[in-house]
Amino acid sequence: MKEVQWNNKSWEKLTKEEIEEIFIIRSKVFVVEQNCVYQDIDNNDQKAIHVFGKKQNKIIAYSRAFNEGDFFKETSFGRALVDKKFRGKGIGTQLIKETLRIMKEKWPNKKIKISAQAHLSSFYKKHGFMSKGKEYLEDGIPHVAMYKN
Repeated sequence: MKEVQWNNKSWEKLTKEEIEEIFIIRSKVFVVEQNCVYQDIDNNDQKAIHVFGKKQNKIIAYSRAFNEGDFFKETSFGRALVDKKFRGKGIGTQLIKETLRIMKEKWPNKKIKISAQAHLSSFYKKHGFMSKGKEYLEDGIPHVAMYKN
């Protein structure tokens, strides 16, 4: 199978088909797979840079990145996911590296804050993030605030 082809686009540059595919995979992972009812479409997509990896012309990995003040006070990213069929192959690591690369290019020398699912904190620590504060519930799932300079 071919390598992952990475893309990043502002909301305005996404095709209707890409938007639909992004909403489908986010719903598949965060609503259905994690059995979590929450408002995924939150009016923040228009402010984000959408980072996504494709294999065989299908989105299999995704995140959305924000400039300072567009989500948190700091730059940030979220909705990071890899399709279940492609987990355990290093694609999550590729996704985070690509997201951080794009953020550094667009918003250099900025502190990054994420709200990470608590069970993934060790994964994000491998990418230079540090936990700060206590664990909290977000949409019924334990999360932790993490920062990277």
